Parts: sequence; C-alpha cells; structure tokens
Amino acid sequence: MVEGQLEILKQIQWCLEKYGVKPVHVEKFGAAGLFFVFAGPKGVTGTVRIHPEGVVTLTLEYFVCNGLSPLFSTKELQRLRDEVEEKLKASRSRLLPPVQRGLAVDPYLTTSDERLLQYDFDVKLFEERTPYQKVMIVHSPSLGNALILDDLINLAESDGIYTDTLMLKGRISYKGKTCLILGGGDGALLHQLLQEDPDYITMVEIDEVVMQACSKHMRSVCGDSMDSHKGLHHEIIVGDAVATMEEYVKEGRRFDFVFGDLTDIPISTDPTAELWLFFRRILTLALSLLAPSGIYLSHANGVSSHKALSMFEEQLGAIDPPVKFSKCSAYVPSFMEPWVFYQVWYKHSPPVVLPDTLQSSLLS
Repeated sequence: MVEGQLEILKQIQWCLEKYGVKPVHVEKFGAAGLFFVFAGPKGVTGTVRIHPEGVVTLTLEYFVCNGLSPLFSTKELQRLRDEVEEKLKASRSRLLPPVQRGLAVDPYLTTSDERLLQYDFDVKLFEERTPYQKVMIVHSPSLGNALILDDLINLAESDGIYTDTLMLKGRISYKGKTCLILGGGDGALLHQLLQEDPDYITMVEIDEVVMQACSKHMRSVCGDSMDSHKGLHHEIIVGDAVATMEEYVKEGRRFDFVFGDLTDIPISTDPTAELWLFFRRILTLALSLLAPSGIYLSHANGVSSHKALSMFEEQLGAIDPPVKFSKCSAYVPSFMEPWVFYQVWYKHSPPVVLPDTLQSSLLS
C-alpha cells in the first residue's frame, strides 16, 4: 500500500513541479495513510493527504494582499485538477472554490444544518462581545445591514418576509390585543406589531447591546420602536425571558399572543441535551401565559433540519394539556434557505378565528 501511495505522490509532484512547488516533508500514519507537505515560491504551501480508502486531497494555501490577484487563476487550478485526475486515473475529482481567511469581515456562516455559506459582507459596522453573546452588524451589498449573533445570522434589512411570516401579517388581526415577545432584540417584530393598533406589547430581551446596535444600524428594520423602553402601547424589559415568564405565571398574567423570537430550535436530536431542556422550559412557560383562544407563534429552524423539526413536533405532542399546531415556511434571503414557523394553541381552547393558512395546514 505504501508503494502505491508513494507512486501517487510522484504523480502529484510531477503536476506541481511546473508551478515550482516541491515536496519538503512526508509523514506516515501507518494504516491511516500518508501526509505530504509541499512548498513553493511566494510562500505557497501545499498539503496532500492520501487516505487508505482511496480518497486523495490536495490543498494549496498562500497569502495575497488586498487588491492583488490570486497566485493561481481558476483556469490554472482547473487545469491542475484535470492533470492530477489523469495522472492518478481517478474516477472523479472536484475543485472547490477558494476559502478566504484573514479578511476584515469574515464572509462565512452556516445554514441551519451547518453547511457552509459565503456572503458578500464588505463593512463591519459594529462588534462587541457582551456577557451573553458576540454581537456583530455588517453590511452586505445584496442584503443590506445584517445582525449576526455568535456567528449565526439573525436578521438582515432584506428579511421583511421573516417578520411577516412569524406574525402572519395580514392574516391575524392584532387590533386591541395583548402580545408578549420573547427575545426580538432586532426590534423588527415590535416595530411591525405596533403598526397593528394593539392594546399593549411587552418585549423581553436580555441583551441591551443588541437593541442599541440595531436602533443605530438597522433603523429600516426597527424604526423608532426601541428608542424608548416604554410607550403608550409597549414596554421593553431588559432581562431574562424565563425569569420574567415565571413571574408572570405567579401574577396570573395572560396574553392573546406570545411570540418566540429567541434561539433556533436545537439541531441536536438528544431530547436531554441542554438546549432542548431550555427550549422546553421556554415553550411550557409561554403556553401557560396564553389567554383563552391565545396563540403561541415561533420561528423554528431551516427546512433542511428535518430531525430537529421532527423533535420539536414530538415535544409539542407531549405537552399536557394537549395542543394543536400548524406550520408554514418562507425563504429568508439572508438565511439562504426556507425557514419554518409554528403556530400553537391549546386543543381545548382554539382561537376564535383561524387564518386560512392555519386551517389548511392544521395538525393534531
């Protein structure tokens, strides 16, 4: 096997020599294969990993100052790939796009199921690590300003569809109703609900830095809704949502609508995992605060996170008293994927008027 792997090295070396890249180190991993390091002009390094299962990876790395062209053009890399594939008589090969590191604004985030996404971020407008999370707002030519929390995109100026779908805008009337928002620090949901002539909206957000940053850099999303923590029809409480809900339960408070705009539902399928325990606590408390015929509305996760969504529905099925729920989805531009939203209410106390979307997708 080692002889065969050394022959692979020889063939790859032949392909790289024309670029001045030569081997400088070989590491044997025994049954786990071989690892080669190459070096070339202008600080180019290359690594080749030969796996005993037959997979061979070739990685080139180098530094380029801002504004300068890459050392290897796409056509050159495609030609190198074709040469290596031919020399190794490989059944298939794949040239992956270059990964850029060390940029002023990191362009890489992930989907809900942790697949890599690359954005066109060009300016970092705000960054601060709070006691709760890393808060960042960046600008994108295609998405506008975007809020990123702990390296997960939360909302961009392009994402009006997210808020509209969460609240089922135009399909539920909030006129004269009481609402409780859990999270929502970007201010988008609060801003939109205030346009609906509600009786009163209470929003509980733990991180005031998020609200301050969004009030300054995402004005098109939140308007002036967070300029004051208390208004004629709203109040913003800076605090922990769980502790606030527990206090409201003791006080006997009830709301016509409770919105879950906190963290995504966990992608872990272990129901005893810490995030699921936290999420179940949020869900139980939120439902206990619903008025008769009240509805809990929450975002969930991306449509590709099938197991997480199934786990969430299992949690709903275990609630006592039993609940009914509906769900819908919408493509959110900055998420680069469709997102799933749920509407939940007690089975024994259904909403007086259900929107058409809820009636058509009603599930027990």
